[in-house]
Amino acid sequence: MARAALGGDGETTMQSIAKAAGVGQGTIYRHFPTREALLLEVYQADFDALVTAAYTLLEDSTPRAALRTWFDELAVFGRKKHALSQVLDAATRAELHNAQYDRIIEAIDAILRAGVEAGELRPDLGPEEVLPLVSFLWQLDTRSDPRIPHLLDLVLDAASART
Repeated sequence: MARAALGGDGETTMQSIAKAAGVGQGTIYRHFPTREALLLEVYQADFDALVTAAYTLLEDSTPRAALRTWFDELAVFGRKKHALSQVLDAATRAELHNAQYDRIIEAIDAILRAGVEAGELRPDLGPEEVLPLVSFLWQLDTRSDPRIPHLLDLVLDAASART
C-alpha cells in the first residue's frame, strides 16, 4: 500500500500513506518511526525485486533477452532511486550504495556469464562496465524520456557477441 501511495514521489506524507492504507497514522508510526524508515523499507523491497528479476529472467528467456528486459526494470528502479535520493541524507545514500553494490554486480554478472556461455554476449564485458554504460538512466526522466528504449538497445547491441 505504501508503494502505491508513494508512487515514486518522495514528498508523500505519512498521513496520506495511512489514509490510503485505511489505517490510522499511529499504526504507520508504530511500524515505521519516520517517513525515511518507510521509504527505505519500500526501496529495499524494490531493490530486492530488481536483483531477483535478473535470475528469474534467465529462467524464462535467453540471456540476451533477459538482459534487455532487466535493463527496462533497472530504468524503473532508477526512477524510484532518484526520487528517494532527494529525500535521504548523504550518509544514508552512501550506506545504501555500499550495501547494494555487490548484489547488483552479482546479478549483472549472472546474466553476462549465461550470455557468454550461450554465445550471445561479449566475453570481454564485465558487470563493472555495464553499470557505467547504463548510468545515463540516472540522468534522464525514466517516466517520459522517449530516448531511453533506444539507448538501452544501443547498450545491448554493444554487449552482444559479434559473429
